[in-house]
Amino acid sequence: MKTPYQNIYSVLKLNRFVIIAVVICAFSSSIFSGWIAFSINKKALNSAFAVNTNGEVIPLKLVSQKENFKVEALAHLELFHNYFYNIDASNYEKNLEKALWLGNSSVDNLYRQKKADGVYNRLIQYSLVQKVLSVNSELEEQEEKYSFKTTTIFEINRGSVIDTYELVSTGNLITVDRNFPNNPHGLLITNYFENTLKKLDNEN
Repeated sequence: MKTPYQNIYSVLKLNRFVIIAVVICAFSSSIFSGWIAFSINKKALNSAFAVNTNGEVIPLKLVSQKENFKVEALAHLELFHNYFYNIDASNYEKNLEKALWLGNSSVDNLYRQKKADGVYNRLIQYSLVQKVLSVNSELEEQEEKYSFKTTTIFEINRGSVIDTYELVSTGNLITVDRNFPNNPHGLLITNYFENTLKKLDNEN
C-alpha cells in the first residue's frame, strides 16, 4: 500500500538541489554586480569632465579626460593668449591676472619684463587697443610630455593707425589640479617664450 511519505527522500533530494542552485545563482549574481560596480567606478574616477566643441569644460560628465586632452590643450592655449594679448587700458589688469593663473613663473617673468619695459604704461598713456585676431596652436607629444607652438595674430589700434603683428611663441604643458573658474582645464604653461614678433602688411 502506497503512502504520502514513500517519496520523502526524493522530495528532500530535489529541495536540496533547488537550494544549492539558488545559492550558486545568488553568489554568481553578487560577483557579477560587484565587478560591474567596480568597472563603472574606475571609469568615473578617470573621466569626470566633458569638453564641448568650443573647448569649454563641463564638470561631472563621464568622459575620458585623455581622449579630450588635445581639445582641452588647444582651448587652454587659446584662452591664455587671448587673456595675455587681448588687452586695452580698461581691461589689461583683469585679463593679465587671469592669464597668470594659466602659466607658471615663465609667464609671470615675461609679464614683469613687459611691465618694466613700460608696455602697459604706454597702453594707458596712448589709449592703445590690442586685439587678438586669431590663435593657432600646434601640439607635440614626446614621452608623455607636451610642447606647443602658437601663432597669434593681433592688431594694435593707435586711433588713426592700425598695425597688425604676428607673434610665434613656444612652451610646454603640464597637468595640474583643476581650479574653477581660474584654471578650468587643469593645465599649466611652462617654459613660455616669445620667439618672433613681426609686423604684417595690412591689406587694403
